Amino acid sequence: MLSTIKIVLVETTHPGNIGAVARAMKNMKMHNLWLVAPKIFPSADATSRASGADDVLAGATVCRTLQEAVADCQLVIGASARGRTISWPELTPRECAEKILINEPGNGRDGSQQSCGIHTIPGDKVAIVFGRENSGLKNHELDLCHFLLRIPCNSEYSSLNIAAAVQVVCYELFVTSGLAPQEEVFVGDKGEQPLATAEQMELFYTHMAEALTDIGFMHPAKSKSIMRRLRRIYNRVQLDTKELDILRGILRMSQGHKRNTDV
Repeated sequence: MLSTIKIVLVETTHPGNIGAVARAMKNMKMHNLWLVAPKIFPSADATSRASGADDVLAGATVCRTLQEAVADCQLVIGASARGRTISWPELTPRECAEKILINEPGNGRDGSQQSCGIHTIPGDKVAIVFGRENSGLKNHELDLCHFLLRIPCNSEYSSLNIAAAVQVVCYELFVTSGLAPQEEVFVGDKGEQPLATAEQMELFYTHMAEALTDIGFMHPAKSKSIMRRLRRIYNRVQLDTKELDILRGILRMSQGHKRNTDV
């Protein structure tokens, strides 16, 4: 459904921002860009900032009014960094993605939006509208929107660059769509070696206590509390046999170094 979602920019002042938005969209497999009365477009600045997302720029639709851009859309969502005097049904980027792609009813933080129970079905067109860099969307433009999209951020500095705002929203759409690759986290050879047995761990703890005493780190009066804390640390990790061999090698080297310095 990502192909049916329009990213609409209204009266963008700087063409570089258009290029940056195109790049943000392509990162998240989105290509449907609409430009309402951009000040300068096409532009070399836009192409430069797109950094390889030239196809998104080339496919962008330029129109004169927001009404024209959203005319065929069943759901229109307007992004805004500031609150409005009139109460407006609000969505976060994650709620926005769920409403569009999962079709969850009653999304949003404002209870009043329950009356705006708009549900999308596959094939419906959706527009997410971003306003001017310096002033956002005007009230008459928000009148065309079913929901207001607010990105939670630092209350003392809530103004996001337009490309950053688009990136956040497109990311949530990308993840919710299920298109994000499910890559396994590299954990080295963990799992290829058997976990250390209880007996091996006890030998390790005995060795550690001897080594810490040899190097002067641990004193008999404090040995029990220190070893108890060290046990908790290593028990949480669940060492395998290879890791245990490495640690015991370090202990042996530490003991040997201490003996050599004492000679």
